[in-house]
Amino acid sequence: MNKEINSIGFNKKPSDTTVVVAMSGGVDSSTVAGMMKKEGYNVIGITLKLYDDGKEVAASKQCCSGQDIMDAKRVAHKLDIEHKILYYQNKFKEGVINNFVESYLKGETPIPCVQCNQTVKFKDLFEVSKNLNADALITGHYVKSITTNNTTNMYRAIDENRDQSYFLFNTTREQLDYLRFPLGGLLKNETREIAKKLDLNVADKPDSQDICFVPNGDYASVIQKFKPDSFKKGNIKNLNDQVIGVHDGIINFTIGQRKGIKVSDKDPLYVLKINSEKNEIIVGPKNKLGKKTFDLKELNLLVKKEKFEKEIFVKVRSTGKLLKAKVNFKENNKALVNLDRTEDGISPGQACVFYSKDNLGEKVLGGGWIVS
Repeated sequence: MNKEINSIGFNKKPSDTTVVVAMSGGVDSSTVAGMMKKEGYNVIGITLKLYDDGKEVAASKQCCSGQDIMDAKRVAHKLDIEHKILYYQNKFKEGVINNFVESYLKGETPIPCVQCNQTVKFKDLFEVSKNLNADALITGHYVKSITTNNTTNMYRAIDENRDQSYFLFNTTREQLDYLRFPLGGLLKNETREIAKKLDLNVADKPDSQDICFVPNGDYASVIQKFKPDSFKKGNIKNLNDQVIGVHDGIINFTIGQRKGIKVSDKDPLYVLKINSEKNEIIVGPKNKLGKKTFDLKELNLLVKKEKFEKEIFVKVRSTGKLLKAKVNFKENNKALVNLDRTEDGISPGQACVFYSKDNLGEKVLGGGWIVS
């Protein structure tokens, strides 16, 4: 077997290798495009127009706004690479925004970034890249991809503060074998240094902090825009089923929330459950927040189930720690997760992502969606 001779695992020269780089206009994806160009790859940059942003959106720290598209175009011009813009507003609204709104109305806490990766970014952009006869689709996500014998596995990034593996659990095996993530072995400040050496205009650009279609983190305003009748008053109840207050709409609450309940008690109250069918919020003391077991639906596995017989770890929120757990698989692509220790604030609509540890790092095994 010939030795692989390029940096993304193909047995051919970079100059004979075509890559599509997903360019959001931020420093990470721009740096990846610059790295690929410098190494001699044939680079095609693609930027997605995902929503129609107003002035209030464009001014906030978000990805994929009008300003970002212009930044991506400038970077592509600077690097002298081909650049395309794909207009996916309708696909994005159907696959991401509508799902986000409906999930909130069910009392869940959705993660639109996972839906975006699962639909327009990796599904549609994947197909476009294949149609362009590209050898790989490359992104600026902070995850490690390690390719051996034409099989790519995903690992947590070296920079744990930037690691985005949680948001990529729904990547399919076919997509993963086609994707590459060059930034997984770098720290963020190293990425910015590379951008400066490449003289990219986005080297000092602030990171996007908000969900792209949620200006300034105001979820309620987005839901009011698409479902104005969703702000219905309802009861706030305690664990004894007693009405102790009134809320202005379940979409204003998430599991584990303390502020904004506006009901006084001798001990601080937390949101323990959201019952969308009855339009009720159930509150109680913090010691009732913890869970050790919960159900998952719509699993996506990147390895065979036998791998789960060894010690595995899970993450139940993007900023959470790795927790020791056992996974019991059920029919219809469902599972029951048993944690070693109680964890607070496990919320329906969030993802539970599976990991194992080996000599290369913390490997992503897949995951599923938490149900109540």
